[in-house]
Amino acid sequence: MTVTSRTFRSGNSDAVRLPKEISFGPGVEVEIERKGDVVTISPKRKSVKEMLAKLRSLPKPSSIGVREEVEIPDRSGL
Repeated sequence: MTVTSRTFRSGNSDAVRLPKEISFGPGVEVEIERKGDVVTISPKRKSVKEMLAKLRSLPKPSSIGVREEVEIPDRSGL
């Protein structure tokens, strides 16, 4: 999707309003990359450290189930 907007001054910085059709929503931290005339804005990815911390914060299961062993058929020629 392509939309049009204009830059404006906000203090000592240039700013651009993201129209509702392409906005990320309020409070989303973004990364901005410039290559020549092309500026790319994308939501900031969490670091591996942040993702591991989030996984560790998930509730622990009350018990751990045991899977039945799966028999793998012999397929000759593979």
